[in-house]
Amino acid sequence: MTKSSSFFFAFALSGLLFGCSQTPVEQEAPEQQAHHATAHQVKEEEGVLSIKAQSEPDTLKGSLKAEAHGKIGPAHFTIAYHSPAVRGRVIWGGLVAHNQVWVTGAHSATSLETDHPITIGGKEVPAGKYALFTIPGEQEWTVIINKNWNQHLTDDYSESEDMVRFTVKPEPAEHQERLRYQIVSEGDSKGTVVISWDKLKVALPVSA
Repeated sequence: MTKSSSFFFAFALSGLLFGCSQTPVEQEAPEQQAHHATAHQVKEEEGVLSIKAQSEPDTLKGSLKAEAHGKIGPAHFTIAYHSPAVRGRVIWGGLVAHNQVWVTGAHSATSLETDHPITIGGKEVPAGKYALFTIPGEQEWTVIINKNWNQHLTDDYSESEDMVRFTVKPEPAEHQERLRYQIVSEGDSKGTVVISWDKLKVALPVSA
């Protein structure tokens, strides 16, 4: 090998090594970006939605996994449920029977979680996670906060585990295609949990 060939080989080799040493640094940013994007897409990938006001039918089939979040006073609420659609069906007294315990959603029981003690329907409830059931009637609804939040439909429901029962009157409302929960702050430490579906809504009074 001549001197000129040796010099060229050494130069090429040093360039190759330098390029290899830089590759991980150059690739780090895209990897970080991919991880960042994944973290922000977790809810979407899991199919957890925030149900909005919706007067028209949609093309999505089945009952969608949904959550509602909000604060009333110092208490942060998370309501997790499955949201069925009207899809042209008779809801009250049809799909949802009158005077029977309902999960107030579909599939598993709707859960209500609070990180601060609250008063709901005039009854005190410690911080924790609970099932929210209702008994829809034609003139009034019974609202139930039950200790056992992890239930399939009402299969394991037991009245002995009820912590709170109170009644509210349903109100006529604009058509809401998918069952929707909202946590509405009304200033200071008062607010409501609003359940809307079809052409009815009920408001559950809450303070914290």
